[in-house]
Amino acid sequence: MLDFASSENPEVQAQLARLAALSLPQGRFGLETIRELLNRLGDPHQYIPPAFHVAGTNGKGSVCAYLRAMLEAQGLQVHATTSPHLVRYNERIRIAGKLVEDAELAALLEEVLNQAGDLSISFFEATIAASFLAFARHPADACVIETGLGGRFDATNVLANPAACGIATIGVDHEQFLLAPEAGTPNEPLARIAFEKAGIIKRGCPVATFAHSRGAEEEIIHAASNMRAPLFMRGRDWHARLGEMMEYRDGQGSLKLPLPTLPGIHQAENAALAVAMVRHQERVLVTPQAMAEGIGAARWP
Repeated sequence: MLDFASSENPEVQAQLARLAALSLPQGRFGLETIRELLNRLGDPHQYIPPAFHVAGTNGKGSVCAYLRAMLEAQGLQVHATTSPHLVRYNERIRIAGKLVEDAELAALLEEVLNQAGDLSISFFEATIAASFLAFARHPADACVIETGLGGRFDATNVLANPAACGIATIGVDHEQFLLAPEAGTPNEPLARIAFEKAGIIKRGCPVATFAHSRGAEEEIIHAASNMRAPLFMRGRDWHARLGEMMEYRDGQGSLKLPLPTLPGIHQAENAALAVAMVRHQERVLVTPQAMAEGIGAARWP
């Protein structure tokens, strides 16, 4: 998968040209490089607001859009990093609700790329480092963080203590990376993908997910158990019946919520997962009214 970006701003374009020259060295997996880069930058990921971290094959971008909309409907300031961008690279970094301005973006990328030195970082690692640097420097109440590829070795997975994790729909994707032979990993493809996505689960951090195929579900349950992370699975711990309204139910009670304006039943499913994520964490207050307003306000092209 290749990333491309261009800008009419010459300062931004100069840094995007440097980004375009980066490539992931073949065969390199792990978080060592992004950790070293962030260390050189002062470990900004350790100073960002409470984060909602989302992985999955399909729908994770929509889940992030619903999370951000619900948090903002609560009156909160929200940072967000998502990928890919559709028109402008700036779409990848949202600071307190607004796309990063060109002047700051150029400065962030220059700082990251200058510090990278001999690390041979990738396009995505540079982007995430710039995102966390921005998030640490601007006050906000929460962050929404979308993984780029997989989860276990994704650059976003340096997060140590998210408010909540979410795992959206799982399917076979990025086989070259996520199904690469490795001792001790599942052989069945969907189970292996789930194993990689579940790598975002952190010790004690609540995680919400859909029901999945048996092998995939077992990997998520196993990962949550190893991390002593409270796991909230659809059909077991939370339920969402979709009709003219969304009838959501979990151990805290029942809610009647509107369906999204975004078309497709899958969008209602993604909204339900976002609701489950905010309902099963305690660090950021989101009322049912804000959930309802956010579901209606969310936009995702």
